[in-house]
Amino acid sequence: MVEMPPQSFNNDWSALHGNETWPVRKENVVALQRAELRMVGWMCGVKLKDRFPSKELREGLGIDDIALVLQQNRLQWFGHVLRKERW
Repeated sequence: MVEMPPQSFNNDWSALHGNETWPVRKENVVALQRAELRMVGWMCGVKLKDRFPSKELREGLGIDDIALVLQQNRLQWFGHVLRKERW
């Protein structure tokens, strides 16, 4: 098991700024997941050759998969749009 850093990380990724309205394709999600895994590995001090599962590293940092965060943000934005139409 890899030792995690003491600070906690939240899901407020600057790479996702304004993603609620993005027309997201599968290629975009894959590219964001790759970038996320590189950042998570860097935060944990793990090299690719160490072969730690990404899910284990994310759980250790307390962050969700970036695809899930994208979906949650889109649904949250959709809720805002629905409520606005009722005014």
